[in-house]
Amino acid sequence: MALSARLESLQQRHGALEDQIAREMRSPLPDQVRVAQLKKQKLQIKDTIVQTGAMMDGDLI
Repeated sequence: MALSARLESLQQRHGALEDQIAREMRSPLPDQVRVAQLKKQKLQIKDTIVQTGAMMDGDLI
């Protein structure tokens, strides 16, 4: 997969996780464990987005 396609896919997944977190938080009784899991996934994807962006810019080997 080309880096630009991978980056776009990661950004879409990141946005989807944001939506899931927001939906869970709007719930009358948000599941805090689920929210924490979603936030962890979101952070991991964000880290991968940064690394992929750096590779596209030639900052990483």
